[in-house]
Amino acid sequence: MKYVIVSGGVISGIGKGVLASSTGMLLKTLGLRVTSIKIDPYMNIDAGTMSPLEHGECFVLNDGGETDLDLGNYERYLGVTLTKDHNITTGKIYSHVISRERKGDYLGKTVQVVPHLTDAIQDWIERVARIPVDDSGIEPEVCIIELGGTVGDIESAPFVEALRQFQFRVGRDNFSLIHVSLVPVIHGEQKTKPTQAAIKDLRSLGLTPDMIACRCSETLDDPTINKIAMFCHVGPEQVVNVHDVNSTYHVPLLLLEQKMIDYLSARLKLSEITLNAEDKKRGDNLLARWRSLTTSIDESFEVVKIALVGKYTNLKDSYLSVIKSLEHCSMRCRRKLDIVWVEASDLEPEANETDKSKFHSAWNKLSSADGVLVPGGFGSRGTEGMILAAKWARENNIPYLGVCLGLQVATIEFARNVLGLKDATSAEFDGDSPEESHAVLYMPEIDKEKMGGTMRLGLRPTNFQNDSEWSKIRKLYGGASEVHERHRHRYEVNPKLVEQLENEGMIFVGKDETGERCEILELRNHPYYVATQYHPEYMSKVLDPSKPFLGLVAASSGILDQVLSEQTSFTEKAEF
Repeated sequence: MKYVIVSGGVISGIGKGVLASSTGMLLKTLGLRVTSIKIDPYMNIDAGTMSPLEHGECFVLNDGGETDLDLGNYERYLGVTLTKDHNITTGKIYSHVISRERKGDYLGKTVQVVPHLTDAIQDWIERVARIPVDDSGIEPEVCIIELGGTVGDIESAPFVEALRQFQFRVGRDNFSLIHVSLVPVIHGEQKTKPTQAAIKDLRSLGLTPDMIACRCSETLDDPTINKIAMFCHVGPEQVVNVHDVNSTYHVPLLLLEQKMIDYLSARLKLSEITLNAEDKKRGDNLLARWRSLTTSIDESFEVVKIALVGKYTNLKDSYLSVIKSLEHCSMRCRRKLDIVWVEASDLEPEANETDKSKFHSAWNKLSSADGVLVPGGFGSRGTEGMILAAKWARENNIPYLGVCLGLQVATIEFARNVLGLKDATSAEFDGDSPEESHAVLYMPEIDKEKMGGTMRLGLRPTNFQNDSEWSKIRKLYGGASEVHERHRHRYEVNPKLVEQLENEGMIFVGKDETGERCEILELRNHPYYVATQYHPEYMSKVLDPSKPFLGLVAASSGILDQVLSEQTSFTEKAEF
């Protein structure tokens, strides 16, 4: 097993996840099987209880793991399926060590950070790195490990020490470190001191980078590269210039141009790994498709404008998978994507009585969009605005996609304005309201006391109903009778209301395996009005876009019929 570590210095949020994903993707173009692990130094067991406004979105895996959003990057770029164990947190490691101590596994020894905690981290990495993550069932040959946070943070110290020891455990030929640093431009001058200081700190902790990936708003000058090389004890060819590009999908090709893979191949002796002709063909095909993808980005001129009506719009990473799904689909439709961010509460007249400008601005954005998307979320804030957005799309024949909460608000809107149930609401928004007004209610099996890991989570089947052959969303799935998507919710549409809704044209074309729980709704006689209880964005891949999102973007671009007629090519699985 070859290990490539990606660490970061100077500041957080400078693109370690994209760099790690891009490196893994390039290694796959050699025909190698690649997996990925994310280390998060926070004390939480997982990301499930963390606010999207503080940490960005919570990404959900097939096994129900609620993880850091970077695991979504890995899956999208690498075309793999990870597990909750691929996200290591301080909370998980301490919980594991304390559990072992309570069982007496340490034979009465004083349990300490070194060696017990650091050994546990190394054991965890070696175990998880060997889990097959693709359909072949074969162990990966390379593992990319991203160390979250910034080197030097007190929270990261046990993990840095574990990785220092790990390089000797696995051997020099199997361990390589890429350090991502910031090169700011001040008054036109590229400053190298922050990177020099970061590398000095890293080396003082016992880790020496093999490559330094320099994030900069512009292309690095040769004198800057040479200065970093000289003061950071590396060769100029080991300084990688990661400057701003048109999209993050250009980053792998940017790294390829700078011969990163040539260096890693020599450093890790990758040529000694035996690959067959099929492996190499798969890698060549991946690189060719990726090049074609970036070309389509550069050559797309027609714009499709999607209004994203959400409640966490102040931090766009809260909707990272949604954004990426829209990007994947716009590239497939050869359109330039324009996401119009609409804060849901700004659509509510009562919430903007003192500031009408927000209200008018929000409605101007919504009414000028080609399509409307209402993503998932929790709590009552902004939900009336989402209901108004769903009503606008329904009444004006604007393509609409609702995800999780977006399905629930669409149901409530329809119940109020078509069925005439004016008091229709959700138990989540108004738990004290009469039960007969609950168009959406708590799922009976959900634990109402404990928050962490208690939702309906992970990969679940959805069965299309027998009379749904007309359904656009079913056609997007290639006419399948059953699909598997990832879930994350506590509430569901009230089963007692379904017959009334369907009699008026809101058809629940997809239900769970029991035939009771509503999973997909679709309106008849509408260009595209679809909502899903599951989160299709979690399974969207760069080269294999999510079908519900593809329908939204295609309908908003005026090419849905074309997409449906070309369904064979659109449903073709990406050859990773």
